[in-house]
Amino acid sequence: MSSAQSEKQTLFIASLIIFWYSSNIGVLLLNKLLLSNYGFSFPIFLTMCHMSACAVLSYVSIVFLKIVPFQRIKSRSQFLRIATLSIVFCGSVVGGNISLRYLPVSFNQAVGATTPFFTALFAYLITQKREAWITYGCLVPVVAGVVIASGGEPSFHLYGFIMCIGATAARAFKSVLQGVLLSNEGEKLNSMNLLLYMSPIAVLVLLPATLVMEPNVIDATITLAITHQYLVLLILINSIMAYGANLLNFLVTKHTSALTLQVLGNAKGAVAVVISILLFRNPVTFIGIAGYAMTVMGVVAYGESKRRIK
Repeated sequence: MSSAQSEKQTLFIASLIIFWYSSNIGVLLLNKLLLSNYGFSFPIFLTMCHMSACAVLSYVSIVFLKIVPFQRIKSRSQFLRIATLSIVFCGSVVGGNISLRYLPVSFNQAVGATTPFFTALFAYLITQKREAWITYGCLVPVVAGVVIASGGEPSFHLYGFIMCIGATAARAFKSVLQGVLLSNEGEKLNSMNLLLYMSPIAVLVLLPATLVMEPNVIDATITLAITHQYLVLLILINSIMAYGANLLNFLVTKHTSALTLQVLGNAKGAVAVVISILLFRNPVTFIGIAGYAMTVMGVVAYGESKRRIK
């Protein structure tokens, strides 16, 4: 590869990472802005908007723009497995959005950083997969950090915390379940095709949930839109960014190594915390920061331990 091509490739990857960070952190901050600051207290409906955008944009990008090859569902059992993943995925996204109504983004990210703990737990319970003891040892500071951060969180809210833990566990459960349900080589789907099939199923699940649990969402949205003229535009941008975050996650995974992705993922959480504190001015304590730092260090040590043992 010539130096000019190498420079172009480096610039391309750097641009991908910047857009990936922007879309992921942007969705998170916009969710918080809408659900807390704008008083748009409809996390299920907001998740349905995200899934609708993902369904439409996935179809356009795969069928028309051919970003990735289109993969067909080959059997009824494969469809049922994808539907199961979609329901778990719905639960994780809705839980995360509900938690943002009650918790600051900084604490939400601290709890979310415990994903490796739940992944290791579900991997053992479902597949009997065991890690080395040193790898499990690295998970101690991951959990201890969140316990410390919880004690030092001025805006702690029990219901929000339970929803956030539930969302984190569901996210980990989905990744383990995906490995089990789509383990057959002939049935494996790349993440973009999986999103193409999961999104419409998610909309079908979320629509009745919205009608039952958030029946006044349309009237309330119209009323809020009169007060906040950019509300509908923000929901639209937020939904498009939710798809963008998934697309860019796929592209960054494709063009970088697993280790790079892991390091970038850990750093992304920290960047989101700093930006959210500056933007929303939520109070933070030294104990809270120390707890979050301990969790992140545990996650880094866990990833490094798994890499070395491999």
